[in-house]
Amino acid sequence: MTAEHQSRLNQTVWVDPARMSGVPCFKGTRVPVQALIDHIEGDSTIEEFLEGFPSVSRSQAVQFLELATEHLLACA
Repeated sequence: MTAEHQSRLNQTVWVDPARMSGVPCFKGTRVPVQALIDHIEGDSTIEEFLEGFPSVSRSQAVQFLELATEHLLACA
C-alpha cells in the first residue's frame, strides 16, 4: 500500500483496541466497515446503508469502496 493510500485510509477508517475491540470502523463512528460490505453483499444500496448508519457520511462510504477496489486491483 502506498503512502497516499495509507493516508486516505487513515482519513476514512480508524482502528483502536479500546473501541469496538479494535474492529476497523468508519472514522469518527462506531460503525464497522464490515457493515458496509455486508450490506453490499446482501444487495443493499449505499443509500440504504447510509439510512441505517447516519453517522457515516456518503463520502466515507465511497472513499472506503474506492480504496478497497484500488487495493484489490493492485493485488491482482
